[in-house]
Amino acid sequence: MFLKKDKRPNGRIYLSIVQGYREPGTGKVKQKAVKSLGYLDELKKEFEDPIAHFKEVAKQMTKEAKEAVRPLTFNFLADETIDTSFTLRKNLGFSVLSFFYHQLKIDGFLINRQRNLDIDYSLNNIFQMLVYLRVLYPCSKKQSFEKMDDFFLNFDFELADVYRALDYFNFYKDDLLLHIHEMVRMVYGRDMSNVYYDVTNYYFEINESDSLRKKGVSKEHRPNPIVQMGLLMDNSGLPITYRLFEGNTNDCETLMPVLDDLKDDFGLKRIIVVADKGMNTGENIAYNILHKNGYIYSQTVRGANADLKNFVLSDEGYVQFGDGFKIKSRIVPTYIWVTNVSGKRVKVPIEQKQVVFYSPDYAKKARYERAKAVEKAKKLIRSSRLPAKGSFKYIMSTPCDRETGELYECVDFYSIDEKKIEEEKKFDGFYAIVTSELDMPDREIIDIYRGLWRIEESFKITKSELKTRPVYVSTKEHIEAHFLICFVSLLLLRLLEIKTEYKYSTKTLINEMKNITGTYVDENYYMFDYFNEIVEDLGKVAGIDFSKRFMTLGEIKKIIAQTKK
Repeated sequence: MFLKKDKRPNGRIYLSIVQGYREPGTGKVKQKAVKSLGYLDELKKEFEDPIAHFKEVAKQMTKEAKEAVRPLTFNFLADETIDTSFTLRKNLGFSVLSFFYHQLKIDGFLINRQRNLDIDYSLNNIFQMLVYLRVLYPCSKKQSFEKMDDFFLNFDFELADVYRALDYFNFYKDDLLLHIHEMVRMVYGRDMSNVYYDVTNYYFEINESDSLRKKGVSKEHRPNPIVQMGLLMDNSGLPITYRLFEGNTNDCETLMPVLDDLKDDFGLKRIIVVADKGMNTGENIAYNILHKNGYIYSQTVRGANADLKNFVLSDEGYVQFGDGFKIKSRIVPTYIWVTNVSGKRVKVPIEQKQVVFYSPDYAKKARYERAKAVEKAKKLIRSSRLPAKGSFKYIMSTPCDRETGELYECVDFYSIDEKKIEEEKKFDGFYAIVTSELDMPDREIIDIYRGLWRIEESFKITKSELKTRPVYVSTKEHIEAHFLICFVSLLLLRLLEIKTEYKYSTKTLINEMKNITGTYVDENYYMFDYFNEIVEDLGKVAGIDFSKRFMTLGEIKKIIAQTKK
């Protein structure tokens, strides 16, 4: 605020205290009279030096405004309309994500790489925008660009620049993943004694396949071409790295290439690879043994050999725990099938620990899921429709005459396979794990394996909250860049979960960040109207006070700048 002297048409000087501010949208500097003082000649009757006196008053008022002890007054006209030339409501919740983004120094990485490029737009600004939008308002790249003004950000680039930047993100992808890994290790500590691995796939809204997007076994049972993604996670549930594969790649064939990248680029020592039964193949086991790694894989019980089935069902050796839970294990010589240097499949003997346990909760879940499938199978039979996947295994087809029961080849008679159901019931609640860790206690092996749920949850987050699919970009380079953005978004959310001590779900955290918004009032002031315990916790993580109801644009910019330190 400052003292303004206006010379009126009558020749007299009029004094007032004025506040200057920039008009949102245009950036033009405007002034607003905060206090009218009067004519200078009249004020001289009261003050020896009115100009010097009121300059000090203006300074004091500025100080009080900065210290938030001066009441705010805003003037509105009753018929005032909404100015559509700029966005009135903007999001500040992204500043929590900005805190983690800059803590990992992703900005520094991209800024340094850009020094060697002849481009006039900021790779870092575009990457930030795409990451923040992917978390808070996931949408296409074009829609992300159009929603950029919904944030307290001042980025200057065109939509075409966004698509050009995707090529650079793909080019620097491997280096950026390694950089992020090193920063996580330095800032948070990275426990990679156990690494969890799983595979999922993502579909595209296209019909024809290409070199990457191919038709395969979709986990969402869609006919569209897909890409496979193998994801590695550390012991704390933080994603480490990922790799894309062609859509028709078998899950079990993805593990070794990802581990190769991890070993070569990340320079790891011995790790224990934890995965589900889809990775439990001779080739993957042999790979871990040859590279001096360990493994903990689940093992199918119903599809196991007779020896393991008998071991599971025998009461001998089980150690009972509370609530009906029981465990036992054994170390057995076993054989795995591997391909030798000549390309032939050969059997190789190894020692392996088998841990089996029974869980009443698992048994209850198995019975519930089977009951649903059987009921569906019965409805299919009654409606004379062809059996559907999932229920098909409970339907038995017999060629016979429905009237006489006489068997012949032309007609199929469908019925429920009661024998199969009875056989399955024997193994309800039983679970088997195989491992190279012969000396590791059984409970520890089970606890480590159970950590696999976090990677399954990560895939769920990418598909539900981050809406990673369907993927709307088409070139291989842009597809790779899209998944890099999604990977970084997932990592920031996981870090936020850890820093808020897992008190809130990712969905809750995202919704709360979306709700931290300010609406423009006047004189560069924004009003915030959302605050609760969760928002308070978010603020503590990032060192931000979200409880202030009114803030100037300057104060908001200081908050954003603070997250970048």
